[in-house]
Amino acid sequence: MTSIEYGSTTRELKGKRALVTGGTRGIGAAVVRHLLDAGAEVLTSARSATVPVPEGAAFVEADVRTAAGTQALAEAAHKSLGGVDILVHNAGGAQPYESASDIPDEVWQDALDLNFLASVRLDALLVPGMRERHSGAIVHVSSAATLAPVGPFLHYTAAKAALENYSRGLALELAPAGIRVNTVSPGRVATPGGEATREQWAQLNSAAGRTGAQGTTPLGRDGRPDDIAHTVLFLVSDQAGWLTGSNLYVDGGEFPRN
Repeated sequence: MTSIEYGSTTRELKGKRALVTGGTRGIGAAVVRHLLDAGAEVLTSARSATVPVPEGAAFVEADVRTAAGTQALAEAAHKSLGGVDILVHNAGGAQPYESASDIPDEVWQDALDLNFLASVRLDALLVPGMRERHSGAIVHVSSAATLAPVGPFLHYTAAKAALENYSRGLALELAPAGIRVNTVSPGRVATPGGEATREQWAQLNSAAGRTGAQGTTPLGRDGRPDDIAHTVLFLVSDQAGWLTGSNLYVDGGEFPRN
């Protein structure tokens, strides 16, 4: 088995076809770059191409919050790649509210559509091809914040918790078909979107006289997008060939767990 040298031109994934949702910035863009470095052919998506797509990747505009958007993305993947061997669900996010009781129904639905149902719908469309080939690797990107849910983000962490439960069940169902399903749960990662969300939360906390999350992780720094991309690349590689149904927390030790 060829070893992976992250960030190098090692081509362990040569011949593999990968789809990454939300791959134009932050964690998603880092995942796209690492997959390309490893030799994969990569298609990525976002609601709009507001920033340059990583060089070498194909791009399709798609809103995965809707059934129509996931259908269009699956069709684009079949047309552009001829099928998918690697599927990374990275699209996600939500804005904080003053409290859980302030979150409107439509915002709850939007959080579920983006952070949970988008994965369910896209998996349903692309897994049949993996079954035919008796191989495939799926990674759902969740959040370590599910371990410490708080009211202002409850719509987000509840949707991600549902994603984790679904991911474990799907892994058991698809294992006999040779398809591996795993979850990555990042902690506080330094991305433009993450920083903007934390700033909004800090403003809400300040206005309410609360103290928000401060400081840093036990490892002494926030995460970097490459920290998460390294883990995703491992999970879709042959080195993780006996790993399915797992949830890997990549959070610098920030969130306590059993």
